[in-house]
Amino acid sequence: MYECRAPKNKTELEQYYQLRWQALRKPWQQPYGSEKDDLEAQSYHRVIVDDIDNIVGVGRLHKYSQDQAQIRYMAISHQVRGLGLGKLLINELESVAAQVGVKTIELNARDSAIGFYQRLGYVDEGYSHTLYDEVSHNKMTKAISVLNAHLAVISHELQQLWHQTIPLSKAMNISICHFDQQTLITNCDAKFNKNLHNTMFAGSIYTLATLTGWGWVYFALKQYQQQADIVLAEGNIRYLAPLAGIAHARTTRDLVSGNGDELTIGKNARFNIEVQVCCGDKVVAVFTGCYVAVLKRDKQC
Repeated sequence: MYECRAPKNKTELEQYYQLRWQALRKPWQQPYGSEKDDLEAQSYHRVIVDDIDNIVGVGRLHKYSQDQAQIRYMAISHQVRGLGLGKLLINELESVAAQVGVKTIELNARDSAIGFYQRLGYVDEGYSHTLYDEVSHNKMTKAISVLNAHLAVISHELQQLWHQTIPLSKAMNISICHFDQQTLITNCDAKFNKNLHNTMFAGSIYTLATLTGWGWVYFALKQYQQQADIVLAEGNIRYLAPLAGIAHARTTRDLVSGNGDELTIGKNARFNIEVQVCCGDKVVAVFTGCYVAVLKRDKQC
């Protein structure tokens, strides 16, 4: 039985890089360490493990713009090739990509792997480069679906509301990436939100987190008939690390307390929400906010 997931700890991450090196660099006499680049901290890393947690497959997804990403460093152990694990790994990386708002994935495939990627829906764009003067690669691309039709409609409504009433949200191009009643993920344009250190402005991180929590309340109130205004009563944020790559913010049902039931008895409703702002797999800031859904009352003549 095999499972595809993120590395759980430092030991697994070391094993992840070890397999990368053994499969992709050692055969060409490249030194240990050559399997890494400067984008590791900004990326999504996935491993395939067997039933005793041996790592037998690795792959990486890196977002290089708000809606574009690249898959790199795909490798499957020789002992388990032919079992469909490459497809399992690609499916997981594509699922991650879709959730964080990626619309187009690209990769560079060795000649021997072009057919494999074509069977998974990737389009061969032609020659890309030759690695170590020996290994020819072709560029391949694939468009992926982000939201289903219903969620696309309600997400567009929320984005329009933000962009029309909060000018900063439009300038940041804050967008809904994923919502499934359990998890809400948003992102924003990287270029607009960079400071002189080429990391994301603290204020932009705060704004992205605040509106993500606000968005959760907005979606939660859809099931109630009463009209309510959503206000942030209190907000706090902890910045854990600089954000040099492409940000996304997420909250989940497990990070939320409160619902709109109080509205049904004529009272305001409160939501306490934690939002995690991430760069790749890494959480770089944690926001906690208390939101109040203020019941709209009919004006008396």
